[in-house]
Amino acid sequence: MSHGLFGTPVIAAPMAGGTSTPGFVAAVHRAGGLGFLAAGYKSVAAMQADIRTVRESGARFGMNVFVPDPAQLAPSAALLAELEEYRLRLRPDALRYGVELPQLRLDDDDEWRAKIDVLLADPVELVSFAFGLPGQDVVRALQRAGSAVLATVTTAAEARQAADQGVDALVVQHASAGGHSSAFLPAPAPASLPSGSPPAGSQHGGSQPGGSQPGGSRAAGSQPFGSQPGGTTAELLTEVRSAVGLPLVGAGGVMDAAGLDAVLRAGAAAAQLGTAFLRSDESGARQLHKDALADPHFTRTRLTRAFTGRLARALENEFVRDHPEAPAAYPAVHHLTAPLRAAAAAAGDAERLNLWAGTGWQQAQAGPVAGILAGLLAGH
Repeated sequence: MSHGLFGTPVIAAPMAGGTSTPGFVAAVHRAGGLGFLAAGYKSVAAMQADIRTVRESGARFGMNVFVPDPAQLAPSAALLAELEEYRLRLRPDALRYGVELPQLRLDDDDEWRAKIDVLLADPVELVSFAFGLPGQDVVRALQRAGSAVLATVTTAAEARQAADQGVDALVVQHASAGGHSSAFLPAPAPASLPSGSPPAGSQHGGSQPGGSQPGGSRAAGSQPFGSQPGGTTAELLTEVRSAVGLPLVGAGGVMDAAGLDAVLRAGAAAAQLGTAFLRSDESGARQLHKDALADPHFTRTRLTRAFTGRLARALENEFVRDHPEAPAAYPAVHHLTAPLRAAAAAAGDAERLNLWAGTGWQQAQAGPVAGILAGLLAGH
């Protein structure tokens, strides 16, 4: 079977925060997959260094970029009040570790324009976007520079908007994916944020503005993963296929060869996996995070805004349970909780750390990337 742009049915998700290192991306390539670097949370210089390092390894790779939400850079008075209230609620956590909570930071666009300028001046083969759409001008400029452009969507409506901007392919993210939701259109809020075991027959796995591009506005953080809670990645792919004619990558729910087959049968050109690789030797995830994925103490995942202000799926721990009403304010909450997360990591305290995980986390394997990919690619 041809896998079009990707040349492989397995894509390693761009996992920001240090997980998708150049060494990890190169290992994925050597084992027959395709890895993506993550520009999120990195300086422009660090992003450029990662690109140079992977290029020197000879690996194929892509780069993922977060799309900023202009509405979050100019929050309403009501949202500012929510943030100040949340800062007060975090004081016991700060006292626990003896750290100071920072003042609110509202100006972080993740160096959006500078990162786009770098990718135009020094193009990479594939550029993907999360948290929104980059705008038609950016899409066309990247394509003229020689890059194929992917947008991450969670519904058919988002897929249609992405197609209208002229992207080359879509990453279709299902509710079972670990880490941040890439949803950017408002949707009815779920009845409740907790989510343990997925519905019978669903697949498991992980990851990751304004209307859909910088300069507009959206109901930030109000949307859940996927179009509706439940269903499967394959069902979401079928829905998106009926809406657009672009190549699709299925994300969320793929932990083994059977899950990969299900996504491919649904019409995806490839599957994007994150949680399946988190415990790998080459993953840059903290050992505390890797160990938690194998710890029977953790019994379910949950969608939460507690750590960053944006819905993300994580193992349910004490911090998630203690802060069920975090404001929808990304990345302000991310900056607010950063010293708490750093202190928890330093203390080896998995109960206060953001343990991103898809619903199939219990299937995540330790060991070399090559062994994990060999199992996934068996028969392909």
